[in-house]
Amino acid sequence: MNQDQHAEFPAPGDALPSSHPSPETLTLLKQRRSTPAISLSEPGPDESQIRDLIGIAARVPDHGKLAPWRFIIFEGAARTSFGNILAKIFAAKNSDASQEMIDFERTRFERAPVIIAVISNVLEKHKVPTWEQEMSAGAACQNMLIGASAMGFGAQWLSEWYAFDPDIKDMMGLRSGERIAGFIYIGTAPETIQERPRPQPHIGRWKA
Repeated sequence: MNQDQHAEFPAPGDALPSSHPSPETLTLLKQRRSTPAISLSEPGPDESQIRDLIGIAARVPDHGKLAPWRFIIFEGAARTSFGNILAKIFAAKNSDASQEMIDFERTRFERAPVIIAVISNVLEKHKVPTWEQEMSAGAACQNMLIGASAMGFGAQWLSEWYAFDPDIKDMMGLRSGERIAGFIYIGTAPETIQERPRPQPHIGRWKA
């Protein structure tokens, strides 16, 4: 771990560099690749690293300084507890589900040692558009993925059915205006993973 990974978060009013020339960061961004959750293993980030990841996730563009997101951490026995909820709700809504399918739902959150739910916490009827607040939560997810990679972990941003299920959201205590932006699965990754095909971005140029 290099010295920069021990850097403290700045306090309001601190002087900060306007840019951070870093070939290592450019390489990370060019080669960033999600690690499938099923490939993740112990160990995951410790408490200090989790705090840093959440701090990194919070350093995103945030029009209006609303902090329109919050985080829920799942680790240890909490993953099993939540998996039992997933299995129960899945079975109730899928009467034809096999026991194997139900058991899979039960173990979903045991695919990685740490899962962090990023909750889009939109302030409704505010001058800052809802879309901008939701995009800020998406940026928090991406910052967390990049931070996890820089710490030496693999990570994957998933939603899957339970991110959209109203009963799951009730069980998680989501309030009006809140949605699940994603679950970030974090753990130790295999030494290498294979690059996937990527579409070429569509680029236009405005003519003067």
